[in-house]
Formats: sequence, C-alpha cells, structure tokens
Amino acid sequence: MADAPRTVLISGCSSGIGLELAVQLAHDHRQRYQVVATMRDLGKKGTLEEAAGDALGQTLTVAQLDVCSDESVAQCLSCIQGGEVDVLVNNAGVGLVGPLEGLSLAAMQNVFDTNFFGAVRLVRAVLPGMKRRRKGHIVVVSSVMGLQGVLFNEAYAASKFALEGFFESLAIQLLQFNIFITLVEPGPVVTDFEGKLLEQVSTAEFPDTDPDTLRYFWDFYLPASRELFHSVGQSPQDVAQVIVKVIGSTRPPLRRQTNARYTPLVALKAVDPSGSLYVRTTHCLLFRWTRLLNLGLRCLACGCLRFRIRPR
Repeated sequence: MADAPRTVLISGCSSGIGLELAVQLAHDHRQRYQVVATMRDLGKKGTLEEAAGDALGQTLTVAQLDVCSDESVAQCLSCIQGGEVDVLVNNAGVGLVGPLEGLSLAAMQNVFDTNFFGAVRLVRAVLPGMKRRRKGHIVVVSSVMGLQGVLFNEAYAASKFALEGFFESLAIQLLQFNIFITLVEPGPVVTDFEGKLLEQVSTAEFPDTDPDTLRYFWDFYLPASRELFHSVGQSPQDVAQVIVKVIGSTRPPLRRQTNARYTPLVALKAVDPSGSLYVRTTHCLLFRWTRLLNLGLRCLACGCLRFRIRPR
C-alpha cells in the first residue's frame, strides 16, 4: 500500500526558487507530495498556475500567505486539511543592497521581519503538529551570505547569519522528535528579482553617504556583482532540483550548498577561521586586483578551477 502524499508548504512562490520548487514537487512522477504553494500577493499567481499545468488543483494548490502576519499564517494553515504540514520550506525573502549610511533602519528591519522572523513565525506555527506526530522536515532557503559577509549586503547577510544560528540551534532539540532541519545555501541565483534589484540600486541615490563610499559602490561593487552573477550564477531550476533531492532524502543533511563553482569563494573562511584571510583577500580582489578577480570568475565559470579546500 502506497504511503499517503506528504503535505509540503512553501512560502514565496510567486517567482524564482519557490515557483520552480513547487512545480517540480507537484510533478513528481511518484506523486509523493501535495504542494501548498503560497505567496503574499495572489495577484501574481498567474505565472505559477501556468507553470503548474494539469497539476493545478490536483497535487498543487495556491494560497495566500504573508509571513510577516500571524493572522495570515493562521488563516493559511486553517485551509490545510487537518492543519498538518509534513515539510515546511521557508523560501520567502527580500534583499537590500547599498551603502549603510544611505539605508534606513526601517528598510533593514523589513529585511529581518521577512527573512528571519517570517521563517521563525512559520516554524512556530507548524512545530506543535510535527512534534505531536514525531516527524517532519523544515527546509530553510538560506544563502552563502549566511556563511560569509559581503560588502554592501550587510543587512541581508546579517538576516541569513541569524537564520543559520537559529536553525542550527533548533536542529539539536528537534532530533529528539524525529524532525530534521536543512539549511540550503545557494550562491548567486539568476532571477528577475535579483536583476531588478541590481538595476534599481544602480540608479539609486543614497543620502548621507560620502563620495568615496558611493564611488566604491558604483565603480567596484556593482561591476563585480554583475560579473559574479554572469560567471557562477545558478538558475532557480538548478537550486530547486537540489531542494527536491533534500526533501526526498531519508536522512536530510543540516546544510546543503547548491553551487560547487562558488565553493572556492567561501573556502577562505575554512582555511583561516579567524576571518582575516577572507576579509583581506576579498578587499584586495575588489579594490586592488580587479583584473585578477574577473579572470578568476571566468575560470570558475568554465570549470577550470577544480580543487579541494581542507580546513586546518
């Protein structure tokens, strides 16, 4: 007798990784999943419904969910039969790029309200049922920026660092309940969201920011960021495929990076746990050795830099 499909609740499905993941799970040839694909604004559901095709209304349903609202979370769960979620995928997120002096505290708080507290709010809602049934899987779409800081992304990286610490701590307790946590850590992902964000900040004005910092942002960071996405960026489909494998695993890992080509860029922290090597090397690559940085990114893109890094 076949096992009943697992209910998978995914946040942030209007585009990008969330949309691709919802569609891939809904089209699982073994029909192992009943997908509840959610988004804050249902006015944007058209792309998802078109991509879902004949799975819509069968193995995939679309629901409204604002991860920043207790009422919205409760309403969404009340629409799920029995309110039981077997797999929760915390994917909803927002970005914030720019010189610190030119960003408002309200904008930074919004990043944490969505990226961190939004994930915490959802977990608090589904955890009692998972504990009662003594099974479950919580997948958190984190980032390599939860492992390493990136200039002009301070608030975004901080929200991902917070996710990493919170869920690693929670994972220890939840093993007692046969509940697994997986932190999925993509590198750069080429989505409309990322493209629009870079386009917006390239013409933005950042009040109260000194001319030197603005010059560093426009002349060093933005060109390097575009080259990074062009060289080692993944598609949302690629990241979604990794998450599908994680969800299908019988013993899910705590962490799963999605982009092997990005590994050399995070390896410096493993080589020197003090962090000094990473900070100094990244500073030199961005501000002194720009040509070397571009050459290295092109080599990563073509796969000619293949090596293993072993921590000391």
